[in-house]
Amino acid sequence: MKKLLLTMMMLVMTMSLTASCGQRHQAVVAVEQTDVEAGEMAPDFELPNLEGKPTKLSSLRGKYVIIDFWGAWCIWCVRGIPSMKEAYSKYKDKMEILGVDCRDTEDKWKAAVKEHELPWKQVRCPDDQFRSLVEKYSIEGFPTKVIVDPKGKLVKVIVGEDPSFYTFLDQLFSK
Repeated sequence: MKKLLLTMMMLVMTMSLTASCGQRHQAVVAVEQTDVEAGEMAPDFELPNLEGKPTKLSSLRGKYVIIDFWGAWCIWCVRGIPSMKEAYSKYKDKMEILGVDCRDTEDKWKAAVKEHELPWKQVRCPDDQFRSLVEKYSIEGFPTKVIVDPKGKLVKVIVGEDPSFYTFLDQLFSK
């Protein structure tokens, strides 16, 4: 009887994990969100940077800003770092990237920034602000990349590590 009960519990746990991983993967591979619409002002926020000082999104106006909602725990976020570094190197005179770490401890976030040698601005979303930020930007998965124009208006939102994001940047900056 104990073996049967244990087997049933393991089966339920396996099915739960499989379902949750499938849902996370589904959210990550979604291509474009529609809840946050192009042309609207990007919701402003203020989060602590690596030195613990507040950084406000609106303080970056004047250049295009890529808000990269990511986490060190997110395999797709980490896999996309080389492509983001390439885009940053190519277009850093025309844009700024603001990495917004979500769901990591402060130590894990700082370690990931150091390990991956991320050259762009970084802030961390504390857990008590996470829900609010996710709602403001209708975040459905990680990574989520939000392109904001120099005046602070939303241009495009891409969910997942999708090559179309980099194609869009090439088109945007080749004008």
